Amino acid sequence: MTTVTLQEIAQFRSQLADNSKAMEVLDLIEDCEGDLEDAAMTLAIRAGQQPERANSEWLDALARQWRSVICRPEFRDELLNGSIKELTEHLTTISTFPDTLATPVLIYILKQGANNFCELLDGLWE
Repeated sequence: MTTVTLQEIAQFRSQLADNSKAMEVLDLIEDCEGDLEDAAMTLAIRAGQQPERANSEWLDALARQWRSVICRPEFRDELLNGSIKELTEHLTTISTFPDTLATPVLIYILKQGANNFCELLDGLWE
């Protein structure tokens, strides 16, 4: 289980204050007592997806599916600085990405460590 603390939720709220959908997602994460996978699974079901894996495996698989977009050089520095604002906005413009899941996916990546998550793609854009 990946847990997001109330302090972390408050930090994300300050970053995403102008994004009403992200604020609703943060409310849900808080309602799930910080259980990120539980909140993401709830959002996926609401979006019409039918995840067939355990919560943590499913969120990890979704994040990895989008790794080549998320780890692009123009977004990597933002992730390394603990920010998800620009990347959240970018992901919601991609029609095939389930936009309500942008915030939990990016928080998951931050909690796992952006360098760890992106290291498979190191050197790809050099």
